[in-house]
Amino acid sequence: MMTIVKHLTTQELEAGLDLVRQAPKDAGLLQLIVRRPQTDERELVQEAELDLTRGLVGDTWISRFNRHTPDGSPDPKAQLTIMNSRAAALVAQGRDRWPLAGDQLYIDMDLGIENLPPWTKIQIGSSVIEVTDQPHTGCKKFVSRFGVDATKFVNSPVGRQLNLRGINTRVVEPGVIRIGDLAKKI
Repeated sequence: MMTIVKHLTTQELEAGLDLVRQAPKDAGLLQLIVRRPQTDERELVQEAELDLTRGLVGDTWISRFNRHTPDGSPDPKAQLTIMNSRAAALVAQGRDRWPLAGDQLYIDMDLGIENLPPWTKIQIGSSVIEVTDQPHTGCKKFVSRFGVDATKFVNSPVGRQLNLRGINTRVVEPGVIRIGDLAKKI
């Protein structure tokens, strides 16, 4: 039996902003790792390898067509996508729905532009990733999964300032990450 989830209104989403704003600034826990082995498929893993050329090993980022690059190749500035776990909880209304956002990592950390401007490095486990200047915005799939209001909310001026939709990053030091690892600015 499929559970129908009512999409939140803008007012309901705005009411949850205070909790999102309370996310840790310098270090927070990696709460979820999601591989996308096929389009629209999600695989939750406890541990993953981050690679300089493949990104999250086992994810389809490396083989997906990218409409934002001239030749359709993967965008190295969008190798890994990260979403604030509090923002994911707000729009998804249940941890089991977080992976529907399409991001690979969910971290309890302030991802806002003031806290993590482009080129900030974050250590997670034995790897280091770097925030890029490539914006991460809600798409048609985000709309269908979380609603028009949620998409407008994450793409609003405050949503963009706080990077509620998430951030794009790239791997700068390969390594292994695990659920529960501390993600910290370096």
